[in-house]
Amino acid sequence: MSQLSMTPEQREKFLADVHVGVIAVDRDGRAPLAVPIWYGYEPGGDVYVWTGRGSVKERLIRAAGRFSLVAQHEKPPYKYVSVEGPAEFDESPTVDDIRGLAARYLPAEEVDGFVEQAYDDSAIIIRMRPEHWLSVDYGKGA
Repeated sequence: MSQLSMTPEQREKFLADVHVGVIAVDRDGRAPLAVPIWYGYEPGGDVYVWTGRGSVKERLIRAAGRFSLVAQHEKPPYKYVSVEGPAEFDESPTVDDIRGLAARYLPAEEVDGFVEQAYDDSAIIIRMRPEHWLSVDYGKGA
């Protein structure tokens, strides 16, 4: 392990903090799709994202069977955690599932309005059990 790598506990705590993630997934004949996304994670559990059925993300992840997600701290000292693993699909998440994810990112008074506007029956949650981890904490080198 590099001196700049996070311990398993540090990387799980970092991933559980609120960051806008970037997912990456393979696509034939082109560079991987890499797009920002809200995500949820609790230490020891699965990473999960919400998207619409039939979206480019959903179709590519379903075809590949797995995806990567990177979360980063964009100010010094820079840090990141990258995870990769197999995907599982929750085809019928509840409005409360979506509300919980939105509550990570929005002020409490905005959550219900956002969910009412954004949630519909095309919503799916994609879960990923991290199999491979990469991490760096440049603050460790200071």
